Amino acid sequence: MVAAALFLTNLFSLQLILTDAHTGEVYARFPVEEGTAFEIGFVHSVNKSPLIDCYEIRDGHILVVRTVYYGFGAGVESELHPGETLTYNEDGAMVVSGFSDNDRCGGVKAISTVSDHWLTIGGETISLRDTIGAGKQVRFDCEYAFRFCE
Repeated sequence: MVAAALFLTNLFSLQLILTDAHTGEVYARFPVEEGTAFEIGFVHSVNKSPLIDCYEIRDGHILVVRTVYYGFGAGVESELHPGETLTYNEDGAMVVSGFSDNDRCGGVKAISTVSDHWLTIGGETISLRDTIGAGKQVRFDCEYAFRFCE
């Protein structure tokens, strides 16, 4: 039984996969493991300040951990839901956290035609506009894949 588990662990790896929300075309794959954190950010088109969604891989799922923003604008939440908290960073950023573990993501993000979206993972920041293209919709999923797909 242990040998089979080791074999499968070496054969499959957990990956963050970015695909076209309409066609399913794979844009990028990133090896991840339990506890891996990553961020998706952009500059808000109305208030012209960064908005950053922070995620973590837990139990093979993408969970939202916190949202960091510097100003209110259209589409920016202005009310806390039960269990959520608002704190402020030293730089004045508003940080909303305390999301339920039921807030599983693996959602779709539209890549802005106004400002770039970026993905920060493993200490690297990647332009989603350069990788995927402005105006496209990208799906973020976490799944096990054959290692030869890496």
